[in-house]
Amino acid sequence: MPQERPGAVTLRGNPVTLIGPELKVGDRAPDFTVSKTLVERVSLADTAGKVRILLSVPSLDTPVCALETKKFNEQARQLPAEIVIQVISADLPFAQSRWCGAEGVEHVQTLSDHRDVSFGQAYGVLIKDLRILARAAFVVDREGILRYVEYVPEVAQEPNYDAILAAARQAAG
Repeated sequence: MPQERPGAVTLRGNPVTLIGPELKVGDRAPDFTVSKTLVERVSLADTAGKVRILLSVPSLDTPVCALETKKFNEQARQLPAEIVIQVISADLPFAQSRWCGAEGVEHVQTLSDHRDVSFGQAYGVLIKDLRILARAAFVVDREGILRYVEYVPEVAQEPNYDAILAAARQAAG
C-alpha cells in the first residue's frame, strides 16, 4: 500500500493528500517510467550521467504551470548541455506536444505520467483524489542522488527558480 501524506500541500488553500514518500536531499532518486509519446517511454536511467531538473506540475494548460514551464524553457538555453530539464504532468502526451508547439517550448522535455503515475507515486507528488501531480522540483546529480527537493506548499504558487537552477549548476560542477 503506497504511503499517504494527508495535508502535505494545499490546492487553492484546501489541504490535499499526496501519495508516495517525502523525498529528501541526499536520497537516491527513485526510478520511474513516463511517456514521451503514446508508445515511447522514458525512465530516469535514460538520462544517467547528466544532471536532471525534474519538475512536477498539475497541468501544462493552467496559468502557473504554463508560466513555470516557459521560464524553464528560457533558462534551458543558458544551461550547460549536461543539465536536462524534464517537466512531468498527468496530461496526455499528445496534449503536451500540442501545448509545446503552440507555446514555442522546445528546450525542456515534457513527459506524461498519465498511464501509471509511476513518477507521482515514486516522488510523493500524486494528489490522491484528483490523480494529478502536485507542484514540486527535484535536482538529481550525475550519480542519481537528490541535490535539491522542493514540494511547493501551495500548488498554485511557483517554485523557487533561483534555488533550483543554482542546485543544478552546482551539481554540474
